[in-house]
Order: sequence, then C-alpha cells, then structure tokens
Amino acid sequence: MRIALDALGSDRAPHPEIEGALLALAGEADDLTVVLVGDREQLEIELDRLGEAAPRSRIEIMHAPDRILPGESPATAVRRRPDSSIVTGIRLQKEGEVDAFVSAGSTGAVMAASLIFLRPLPGVDRPAIGTLLPTSVGATLMLDAGANVDCKPRHLQQFARLGHIYAQDLMGIASPRIGLLNIGEEPEKGDELSVETHALLSASAGLDFVGNVEGREIIRGACDVLVCDGFVGNVLLKFYESVAEFIIDLLRKETDRTGAEIDVAGAFRVLDYAEYGGAPLLGVNGVIVICHGASPPKAIGNAVGVAARAVRSRMVHHVARELARDVPPESAP
Repeated sequence: MRIALDALGSDRAPHPEIEGALLALAGEADDLTVVLVGDREQLEIELDRLGEAAPRSRIEIMHAPDRILPGESPATAVRRRPDSSIVTGIRLQKEGEVDAFVSAGSTGAVMAASLIFLRPLPGVDRPAIGTLLPTSVGATLMLDAGANVDCKPRHLQQFARLGHIYAQDLMGIASPRIGLLNIGEEPEKGDELSVETHALLSASAGLDFVGNVEGREIIRGACDVLVCDGFVGNVLLKFYESVAEFIIDLLRKETDRTGAEIDVAGAFRVLDYAEYGGAPLLGVNGVIVICHGASPPKAIGNAVGVAARAVRSRMVHHVARELARDVPPESAP
C-alpha cells in the first residue's frame, strides 16, 4: 500500500507531516509506504537529520516544489499550479501510483483537484466532507462538514448513503443509525429542505433512519451518522472545537484552584480532533483525507491510518457498488 502525504500542507510544514508519517509507519503493517509530496531538497535534509529514526525503505519522495495557499481561489490555483503538492498528490492517485492522498493544505483546493482529476462516483452529485464528532458513547460521523453550502434534498440523501457505508467499513457499525439535524423531532419541523429530506430518508431502502436529531441530542449519541448541509455542518464543527478548548481550560483552572487531581489529559483525548485524524472526502473515485491546517504530528499520523483502513476495506468500491443501483444504466461506469 502506498499513501501520498502532502508535505507542504500544514501551517508548520513539513515537520508535522514528517513526524506524522513516522508515527503512521510505526503503527501500521510493513506493507505501508508513505510518499512525501513536496520540495525534494527540503525533505531530504529533514530526513537526513532524523537519521535512523526515519525508515527510508518505507518512505519515498515525490518532488513538488509549489504550494497552494489557503487564500487562493481553489479552482484557479489547481489549474495554475500543476506542480503544487496537492495537484501532484492527487494526480499520483489518478494514475494509480498511490492508493490514497492525505493533506492538511487548502480544503478548497483538495476538493477542486479531486473533482477535476478523480471525478465523483456515479450517483454522487456532490462529494461531502465527513468528520467525527465526539459523543458520550463514542463518535458520530457528521457530513457535510463544509464542502457544500447550498444543498437539495437529494444531496442530503446521498450524504446519508455515503455516511452509511463509511460507518460500516471504517467504524465497524453493521447498521448505522442515520439522523437528520433539525430544530425538532417531528417530521414536519424545520425548513423546506429539512421536511423534504426527512421524507426522502424515510423512504430510502437500506438505511436505518432514526428521524430528526436536535442539537442537544448529538453529544448523547442519538445517531451514528448525522446529515446536514455544509453551512450548518461547518458552524457546528467550529462550535464543537471551541467547546472542547473551553472545557479543557475550565478543568485546568479548577485543578489550579482546588489542587484536586483531575485527569485533564484523559478528558482531552475524548475531545481532541487529533485522536480522529482527518476528515474523509466521500463520494469521489479515490481515497482522500483532509486534515486541519494546524494538525500536530499525531493528527497527521492518524489521518494516514484512516486512509490505510479505507484502502484495506475497499471503501470506494463499496460506495460505487451500493450507489450503482440508483444510477441509470447508461450512466453506470
């Protein structure tokens, strides 16, 4: 297995990427090779500095001297920067040179390059970003987390199918509970999008749709897959991240004030996004995992692990097979 890792993606690249690659290689089977995509000279210097700590037999370098910056127009940058680490890494997957691509770079650029080079799978109008939200009973996969701001009911139905398969293959849940984020439990609650989506999901064969889920029920583990549009999903994700930092700060202050022994580190592990790695881009013809720009090595390493599990489970093949029944015969691959 060969996984390409964008070595110019994160805010502090390439150090988190290189250290994250070493963590991933230490935790994965010997059949895994990480292909670092970035400036060859810079990466060679860093690897030489690590010496024997870097298993060079399992690390390769693909030269890509250019970098797409977060503020650039994604589609324009993808076309104007063919030697960027994002474009090069995704092209490697398109050409069959690697099995997956992981990046902490511009989310918009990763999305645009994936659509241009890998293309959506048949039956997918809009690929979605899935992200894991910690709950009291484990984790809930939420999608979309920001790729699609304006959605139609059929898009949310597709998100539900994508999440259903991801939860089966990578979370080990045989029959994932699908919930629709809404302001009330009743089917008629919410805006037109929510009401029509509820009706579609209720009639969707093969999905265990548990109905509308209110915001307060998410953290209680009301569902395994939470469906919403990208605008709402991104707001919820950012709020989740801020709450985690807020709670940890409260625990630290309480420890300082009382002197009581509180397992701050243990609580942080539940809330820390680094524990979950990156967010998969679901619905494209390839394995793409997107990381936070501020990802530490642990998050990068875990994201490579997510990509490896997706490849081993043949998740993309599973998605294509499940969605094929909804595609007209003339549109099938």
